[in-house]
Amino acid sequence: VQLQASGGGLVQAGGSLRLSCAASGRTFTRYHVAWFRQAPGKEREFVAYIRWGGGSTGYAASVEGRFTISRDNAKTAVYLQMNSLNSKDTAVYYCAADAQVILSNMRNPSGYGYWGQGTQVTVSS
Repeated sequence: VQLQASGGGLVQAGGSLRLSCAASGRTFTRYHVAWFRQAPGKEREFVAYIRWGGGSTGYAASVEGRFTISRDNAKTAVYLQMNSLNSKDTAVYYCAADAQVILSNMRNPSGYGYWGQGTQVTVSS
């Protein structure tokens, strides 16, 4: 599967952005998908995941209540709605997918074999 992340940009603190992760491959509906982010000089960190059926999601504590992950399997896309953005959310955001990642490993980048190219999100204060 190939992933294409988009939707990043420059936004003021308190604003919103919606990231999209478009996937190619007819088996995408069976893949679990996650968003990670990486700020300059920092390690890549988990943001949110959604399992293939869409019924189970998980969030990092830092984004819980502000970000929402969803998927549209008909369009082979996963979205990350980001509200109430602050400067700490500034990073390159990556979507990742894997059909085999187990639940206990879904917050770990090493659990995913497929990655998009990343999209820059910059929040100005």
